[in-house]
Amino acid sequence: MRLLFIRHGDPDYSIDNLTEKGKIEAKLLSDVIGSFGIDEVYQSPLGRAKATCKYSLDVLGKKAVTYDWLREFPALFDPNLSETAREAYANELQKSPVTGEYEKRIMWDVLPSYFGNHEELFDRYKWRDSELVKCSNMAEVYDYVRESFLTFLSDHGYEKDGDIFRVKEGNAKTLALFCHFGITSVLLSILWNVSPFVPMQYLAAAPTSVTEVVTEEREKGIAIFRALRIGDISHLSTAGEKPSFSARFCERYENENERH
Repeated sequence: MRLLFIRHGDPDYSIDNLTEKGKIEAKLLSDVIGSFGIDEVYQSPLGRAKATCKYSLDVLGKKAVTYDWLREFPALFDPNLSETAREAYANELQKSPVTGEYEKRIMWDVLPSYFGNHEELFDRYKWRDSELVKCSNMAEVYDYVRESFLTFLSDHGYEKDGDIFRVKEGNAKTLALFCHFGITSVLLSILWNVSPFVPMQYLAAAPTSVTEVVTEEREKGIAIFRALRIGDISHLSTAGEKPSFSARFCERYENENERH
């Protein structure tokens, strides 16, 4: 079985849709989508993912199933609960002009100086007990996503048993999941038995990029999921379209035109 995690196009978060550039990216993806051999399509309920998906659905002549757990990973950190954990987002925090309290933050963009000094974030078990996670709803949200994703995989013939996947009924289908960077990182962590902070901090996926993971059954009845490509944007480079910078940070600190 092949899983294609496809990120939405360049987003306009203010209206939860695509920018004009994002629409171009989604169209270029749809120009090659027919070569992927997709059997089933699933999508996030958020507008930017559905708008991206529609371009490809029109080409494939298929309908998508919408799953709530494919939405961008919604776990939030509350900076008001810990002065020391606030260091994880020191240059990103904002205060509400109404309450004067810090506004909550998404979990994935932790500063390198923080996660580099908190090895528990990269432990597959200890991340749950870290101060950062305890000041958020991350564990609860992660468990919801994990249960939903494992049910999805089981319905397709792959049952989680401890740290392995047992093959109840293997298949050669290609499933496309139009979603987001954060949730893709979480889903990969579930497949690979690692802390979600590992892919969150060390992978990047440009808008409309394709991450391909396939099952490998070297032993009868036991499968692992291996990545063949991560963040592939060949559909953009072939067309001469420069990728969006969303989900990345400055390549050099001196690059003032790039996100810090």
